[in-house]
Amino acid sequence: MIEPISRPSRGTQLRQREVAERIKQYILHHHLRPGDALPTEAELCAAIGASRSSVREAIKALTALDIVEVRHGYGTYVGKLSLAALVESLSFRGLLSRSDDYQVLSELVQVRQTLEQGLASAIIPALGEDLRGELERLTDEMDERARAGETFIEQDREFHLLLMKPLGNELVTQLTAAFWDVHAIVAPTMPTTPESVRETVAAHRAIVRAASAEDLHGFAEAIAAHYAPVRRHLKENRGH
Repeated sequence: MIEPISRPSRGTQLRQREVAERIKQYILHHHLRPGDALPTEAELCAAIGASRSSVREAIKALTALDIVEVRHGYGTYVGKLSLAALVESLSFRGLLSRSDDYQVLSELVQVRQTLEQGLASAIIPALGEDLRGELERLTDEMDERARAGETFIEQDREFHLLLMKPLGNELVTQLTAAFWDVHAIVAPTMPTTPESVRETVAAHRAIVRAASAEDLHGFAEAIAAHYAPVRRHLKENRGH
């Protein structure tokens, strides 16, 4: 027999949310940055006017969101503020059912393609010779692994993060990494063919070629070609 899960009362949930908001305001008010230490539990209780139990519950909730980080034996710190919670939520939604799986993938592909094509005019002039060389090296590795019948997940992920690197926009980089990670979690069973793998490698090479030639239109077309195999699979299997 499965034991019922005890749920906090609505009043408790509201108090937890309110205390969590006070802690967030404390972080903002004191201009704390990721990695900075928060006051001790007693000091934090006094600073925001909350009980120890309420603060502890709020800290648990904020830890799950990576807003704070508890280092046992050391204290509580401002977290990395990553998008880990977004990745977890989207991944779980996609894994719940096949229909959600395809829906999540379809939305991810649309967002990723829109993001990369939309930023093309900023990416291309910012890609220096060294970064273009790194992108070319990653494409060569993808090609070698594809010929050997191996996957190139890590190289693919690094390739798209490098595209965003010269922008110097941390949020864009985090979003790119988060969307890629969800894609990798949700779509491990998506069938591939030798033709679709070769098409994907060729699209990466075309992206580098267009970037080197500062060909904005060619770059956008190569990005679209990169996502074409996934889009075809989603279209063929939608509703199955």
